[in-house]
Amino acid sequence: MTEATTANILDGRELAERVRAKLVSRIESLRTEGHEVRLDAVICSGNEAGEVYAASQERTCRQMGIDYRLHHLSEDVSEGAVVDTIEGLNADAAVHAIMVHMPLPSQVRSDLVQSAIDPRKDVEGVNPANIGNVIYGRRSLMPCTALAAMTMIESTGVQLRGRVAVCVGASRIVGRPVAVLLIQAEATVISTNVHTPDLAAMTRQADVVISAAGVPNLVTGDMIQPGAIVIDVGINRVKDPKTGRTRTMGDVEFDSVSRVAGWVSPVPGGVGPVTVAMLLRNTVEAAERAAG
Repeated sequence: MTEATTANILDGRELAERVRAKLVSRIESLRTEGHEVRLDAVICSGNEAGEVYAASQERTCRQMGIDYRLHHLSEDVSEGAVVDTIEGLNADAAVHAIMVHMPLPSQVRSDLVQSAIDPRKDVEGVNPANIGNVIYGRRSLMPCTALAAMTMIESTGVQLRGRVAVCVGASRIVGRPVAVLLIQAEATVISTNVHTPDLAAMTRQADVVISAAGVPNLVTGDMIQPGAIVIDVGINRVKDPKTGRTRTMGDVEFDSVSRVAGWVSPVPGGVGPVTVAMLLRNTVEAAERAAG
């Protein structure tokens, strides 16, 4: 890659808007054929962040012509009752897409609930069946954040074949699916975790770095090859010791990395908006499949 002294900023909001604009015509086509696009979300009381996200989702869906329905459950709901709600939505032919707002109450196992979602309606791509499908190159209903990271990398126009990519973090929702997608693009992929010795030695040889470790400022400018693509998936809530205010920051130390990288995604305003756009894209694709 060519050297760069100031990185190109990967604007997630702009990219998400382009994705949504393309979806509107597909939604209109379905409506013309007599099919509505519908997204059903489940949330438990006490999830304040989820309520804010759900309200934003509802506004966006309304603007795009998607029927958004939020199902409220109590904070002391039993695990069985949550699964029963999911199974009821699975059985409803009018429901095309299902998602569950996290976190769930402590008495409810999230992996059990996610596994209960019909893979055909699992628009977050969290059912193990959909995560496994990534290996076979089926990208439609795959984990939204992983798909968003890959979409941002592809937006640079850089040919991935033969490049070296390092995935910092190996979670089943982001790190591992992204690694598989990069392998399918014929990149040489290194997956790291908390036990990886000398992480910097790995990232310095990378043309692409995706950090999804959940550690603030883990990736710094001296760890990046000049001109590299750096995708920051981390979302960390950090309290400023001077002001006492809490702010959101990523895994990447933005100032130092942006002086070295060729492309870098900011936090906030990077992967986050694209992840939401991928959820909506999965919703439309699920509706298209249901319509035949």
